[in-house]
Amino acid sequence: MKFDIIGDIHGCFDEFLSLIQKLGYTMQGGIPTHSEGRHLAFVGDATDRGPDSLKILQLLFNMQDANALYYSPGNHCNKLYRFAKGNNVQLAHGLETTVAEINALTKEQRKQFLHRYRQFYEALPLYQTLNNGELIIAHAGISEKLIGAPYSEKVRVFVLFGDITGEKLPDGKPVRRDWAKHYNGQAYIVYGHTPVKEARFLQHTVNIDTGCVFGGKLTALRYPEMDVVSVPSLQPFQADKFTVFD
Repeated sequence: MKFDIIGDIHGCFDEFLSLIQKLGYTMQGGIPTHSEGRHLAFVGDATDRGPDSLKILQLLFNMQDANALYYSPGNHCNKLYRFAKGNNVQLAHGLETTVAEINALTKEQRKQFLHRYRQFYEALPLYQTLNNGELIIAHAGISEKLIGAPYSEKVRVFVLFGDITGEKLPDGKPVRRDWAKHYNGQAYIVYGHTPVKEARFLQHTVNIDTGCVFGGKLTALRYPEMDVVSVPSLQPFQADKFTVFD
C-alpha cells in the first residue's frame, strides 16, 4: 500500500486541507480520497494549540467510521482522552484550546462529542505497523527492541513521549534521548512529536513534525517514494519551539 503520512496537525485544519489537496486528495462524503488509491496516515497529535481541533477530529471520526483511518495517537491525544473520561487533568500545553472549543458546544453536543472521542481513542493501536512490518508509524518513535513487544507501560511511554530520562529541562520539558541516532532496524519508522524546521531523515527514521502550529510547515511523507511534501503554516512563527539536533 502507498501512504501519505501527515505530521502533527495540532488543530491547523486549513493547512491540513491545503496539504491533502496538494497531495491529490479530494473530499468524498467527508473523507479524503485519492484517485490512485493512496491512503492518508497520521503520526498523531491532531488537536491542541491550533484554532480548529474539533474540525480535524470530526474528519478523523469520519475516516474511522469508514475503516479508512491509520492513526497513531500522541501524548496530546492521550491527555484529551483522560479529560474525556472525566479525569482531573491540567488544562495547559494546548489542551485548554481544545477544551474551549468543546465547552462552546451545547450540553448535549458536548456529551456526544466526548463519548465519540472516547470511542475513537479506545479503538486506536499504540502505533501502526503497516506493509508487512516494513513501515511503522509511532507518534514519538519506538526503539528497535520494543517493536512487536507485548503491551507494557514502557512501550506506551516511549511511543507517546519518546525516550525520556525522567529528568526535566529548566523550562519544564522532559529530557529526551535521541533514540533515532541509535536505531539500526530495517523497518522505516515515521514519527513526529519533536518539532524540527525540516523533516529529519536519520537511519531508517523520519521525523515529519515540522511545527505547523508554531509557524513552520505541515509536512507529509509519501511512502514508499520517501518524498516530502509541505505547505506553509498560517500561524505565527515561534523560533524557540523548534529542536535543533547535533
